[in-house]
Amino acid sequence: MPEGDTVFRTARSLNAALAGDIITLSDIRVPAFATVDLTGRTVDDVVARGKHLLLHAGDLTVHSHLKMEGAWHLYRHGTSWQRPAFQARIILETADWVAVGFELGVLEVVPTVEEHTVVGHLGPDLLGPDWNADAADTAVANLMARPDVPVAVALADQRNLAGLGNVFVNELCFLRGIRPQRPMSEVPDAAGIVALAHRLITVNAERSARTTTGVDRNGQRLWVYGRGGKPCRRCGTRIQHGQLGRTELEQRETWWCPRCQT
Repeated sequence: MPEGDTVFRTARSLNAALAGDIITLSDIRVPAFATVDLTGRTVDDVVARGKHLLLHAGDLTVHSHLKMEGAWHLYRHGTSWQRPAFQARIILETADWVAVGFELGVLEVVPTVEEHTVVGHLGPDLLGPDWNADAADTAVANLMARPDVPVAVALADQRNLAGLGNVFVNELCFLRGIRPQRPMSEVPDAAGIVALAHRLITVNAERSARTTTGVDRNGQRLWVYGRGGKPCRRCGTRIQHGQLGRTELEQRETWWCPRCQT
């Protein structure tokens, strides 16, 4: 599942392949931007902002969000794609590479000076180069600004802090011993959660397989996420499963251990 660590690695790979090179072919397969031609522009850089990906080319920014199914792939010219062509939303070619964005949940091109309209709402980026003590304090303040919101909902809200998806949210709640339904007003150490979130996502940004248990083996990488009905790895109690969200239309899956999380 694409979360901040996945997007960070994707941006790093795209930047290493494309930055400084001229776009020789541009094919955007989203009706609203199908007439935009980036051919001849130089890719300045590709960066991640939370779970958003920004490709800068002169005065234009290609903004994408992977959502649930999206992915960016890099191919050498003449090699076969790993996903069907009908899933491609954008194709950018340079002299050396073919970059393809498949099933992107969001794909748009905006003037770079207006980039704030698509990512300006985000809170401090856990993997951003500007993450520091002040950013952490801002994230904590954002989380506590609505004390009635359940902790899992607050952590997933990208306006509070950017980068956490449902996997990290559920795992963080377990690691801190807090049930996901617990309101922020009852969370004893919001700063501790933010600090752990930063450590956890930073470590996983360097890994191809996400793990929160420290065990890098299939079926043993996560504590509670996706493990409803299975025994807790710590105490043996069956993991519970439910749904939680800001609204009825934004319900997310949640998992917790009824004994380890209070």
